[in-house]
Amino acid sequence: MTATTRRPAGAPDVPGETAPRADCTADSAGGLSFDIALPGVAERWDAALLLRLRDRDPEESVRLPLEPLSGAPDGSVLRATLPSTVPLEEGRWDAYLVIGEGEARRLLPGCSDLRPLVDRVPRTDRTWLGVRIPYATKYGNLSVRSWLRWPHAEAGDIWPADGGLTVHGTLYGAELTPTARLEARPRRAAADGGQMRPVTAPVTPVGAPAEGHGFTARLAYGDLAREEGAADDWQLWLRPGEDAEPVRVARILDDIVDKHKILRYPARPVAADEAGGSGGMTARPYYTGANDLSVRLEDTEPAGS
Repeated sequence: MTATTRRPAGAPDVPGETAPRADCTADSAGGLSFDIALPGVAERWDAALLLRLRDRDPEESVRLPLEPLSGAPDGSVLRATLPSTVPLEEGRWDAYLVIGEGEARRLLPGCSDLRPLVDRVPRTDRTWLGVRIPYATKYGNLSVRSWLRWPHAEAGDIWPADGGLTVHGTLYGAELTPTARLEARPRRAAADGGQMRPVTAPVTPVGAPAEGHGFTARLAYGDLAREEGAADDWQLWLRPGEDAEPVRVARILDDIVDKHKILRYPARPVAADEAGGSGGMTARPYYTGANDLSVRLEDTEPAGS
């Protein structure tokens, strides 16, 4: 597919085309299997499932061979496996069926068993964390959302109340130290390459670190509102120690692809005394399209009023 013929993200190749369906099964380590019923194709050795990274030109792809599934009637079901040990670059990967030299065809989602992804606990002895969640695009096609991170700060319960946000979570792949802190950084400054100093809050360790380091932190909305250019989206990061690299706080260890569509939190007014006497501002935590945790501060009074 050339750049001039690129279709909208996740769009079908041929509108109205009847495409094969792939049943997806996840394992607790993060691997995926794809089962496709293809009568008469079992004897072909050149059938494959193709994953193409969206919005990449030229498109990056991963080819997974399709092999007859043992025990399937007439050998009509083929299986492709994406092991947990194979890294998949972070992004959205569209799924295709390709047979021999034929044109790749988009796949439709079949039945999915993603229960092993819920409350998944990463192994602490690895050097990277791969998360892959199959899902149906808005056009009804099969795609896979992938994350590739390590260390990782998994957000748990989020409590927006009493003029601030309390974040409970678990840190994997790094040690919490007494100087650990939660950092809020304005997205606009980060996008512009700015070095604005983050707003910080102390972190309290929770529980024993047998399977990750539990933590809790409370970020006061007033601390954000007092900053210059406060009306912005603030990205939340966890810095495990004074000399450690910060880790983006996100929620990816489950089977929900787009948290922002499902997990919604209320906007709370920021009191005038908290906002440096100005008032007229609300704060609301939310998950981004990448399931990263952020806080949005917005002015509620018209400019110049």
